[in-house]
Amino acid sequence: MISYNEIKEKKIIVFNNEPHLVLSSHVFRKQQRKAVNQTTLRNLITGSVVENTFGQSDSVEEAYLESKEIDYIFSKKNEHWFHEHGNPKQRFPLSEELLGDKIKMIKEGSSITARVFNPNDEKNWFEHIVDIELPIKLDLKVVEAPPNVKGNTADGGTKRVTLETGLEINTPLFIEAGDVVRINTQTKEYVERAK
Repeated sequence: MISYNEIKEKKIIVFNNEPHLVLSSHVFRKQQRKAVNQTTLRNLITGSVVENTFGQSDSVEEAYLESKEIDYIFSKKNEHWFHEHGNPKQRFPLSEELLGDKIKMIKEGSSITARVFNPNDEKNWFEHIVDIELPIKLDLKVVEAPPNVKGNTADGGTKRVTLETGLEINTPLFIEAGDVVRINTQTKEYVERAK
């Protein structure tokens, strides 16, 4: 259990029996009253955002999220299929809402980490996935790149390329189709050409 003033940004707590990510917190004292912590929380299951004020007498449970390795199989329309790492028979879909734009950085056949809330349900643990984690840097192949135009530095010397996953990013002019580039998954920006 953590007390009201330990509920800080980026912590995951159990609020109304569901995991919530603390988006913001502000501990303050209003005039002569006791200190309170005004927070903004995002439900990791539904995605809804709520505001809640915790008083000095309040305490909450820190959410325990287990990490599990999963492999990306394929996408069809708005369904994205995965299986448990090392167990291809245990297939399950993850929704577009859960994955967000992270799906545009995952190659078919690659492994990623799933964050699971309430892992006690061993048989259907994948129904309790609340988030996925990507490595900070990923190497992806460039499939489409406009040709280099000599002297074209008006827009900072960059061009828009399409990667094998469908993600479009800005890269330096020397990057061409067939090159492998390293991107930062948090900013979705070009880092360097991979060796």
